Amino acid sequence: MSLTTQNVEKVALLAGLNVSAEEIRQFADQLGQIVAYIDQLSELNTDDVEPMAHASEVSDVFRPDQTAPSLDREDALANAPHHNEEYFLVPPVLE
Repeated sequence: MSLTTQNVEKVALLAGLNVSAEEIRQFADQLGQIVAYIDQLSELNTDDVEPMAHASEVSDVFRPDQTAPSLDREDALANAPHHNEEYFLVPPVLE
């Protein structure tokens, strides 16, 4: 499948993009090359290939969650400019 300048013009119109005639010709060429590459990939036999979310093996790089002691409420509120005995007090966002 090849892309024409009319295809690119239609996509640009739908996307609300203002592109020049030179850009349309350039995009048609570039997008045509991409589509040709995808067509080339579709010739491969992928029957025995398991679907995957990433091209490479991905594993969790974060440490496991562990419970630990936290700040005492009094210490947490000590430097707050406005607070009551339990919470930080902030100005209302919605009125």
